Amino acid sequence: MPETSAVHTIDIPGLAGASAGLTGELVLPAGEGPWPGVVLVHEAFGINDVMRRQAERFARAGYIALMPDLFTEGGARKCLNQTFRELSAGSGRSFADIESARQLLIAREECTGEVGIIGFCMGGGFALAAASLGFGAASANYGRLHKPLDESLVGACPIIGSYGGKDNSLKGAAQQLEDSLTRLGIDHDVKEYPEAGHSFLNDEESGPPALRFIMKRILGAGPNPEAAADAWTRIDAFFGEHLAKKS
Repeated sequence: MPETSAVHTIDIPGLAGASAGLTGELVLPAGEGPWPGVVLVHEAFGINDVMRRQAERFARAGYIALMPDLFTEGGARKCLNQTFRELSAGSGRSFADIESARQLLIAREECTGEVGIIGFCMGGGFALAAASLGFGAASANYGRLHKPLDESLVGACPIIGSYGGKDNSLKGAAQQLEDSLTRLGIDHDVKEYPEAGHSFLNDEESGPPALRFIMKRILGAGPNPEAAADAWTRIDAFFGEHLAKKS
């Protein structure tokens, strides 16, 4: 993959209801566009170096990558509970932040206008919840399912989902998502990796060190390079089919 520009923090013009002073991490592919865009939604621990490397990976693959900071107004400690409430409700500031990021990408002259969304952990839930909000493709990685599931996915864009079989917090989620998308006739690719747990796409452990043992024990959390390699191959192909081909 070609080199990319460095990750840098930018201001994102907020739509109505978005975080005051919304910022995000932007990475551009090397060379000249136009390129499709991808909005990345970070995990519950917020934007860190692991998440920044996920953005860099998309830029190397030829996408303008933008990760809005859903915790702009106070960090994870102050914003986490509200953000999860908004995720459950399917509306609120977090969704306005995500849409603000999508609109910024569309407005950039080097963007083709095609924009996908990918999320990790908490962000995976947002990717599913936002799949019917104008994106061209969505990638939900160990993301929480919404209830009622079918109703929440009506009108969704094509979805690719990746889950870990050792993630006790999401037992059966992959099959439930597969069944729902099949019933709704939505183009999809859902896979569960039996030997992987939560956060298996990360390239190193994430979150406060004091929580890592508990997360490993309960969620099977942590990198799984073999499962991650297969999942990224699927994601690259899926986004390439639904986004890059339209550039």
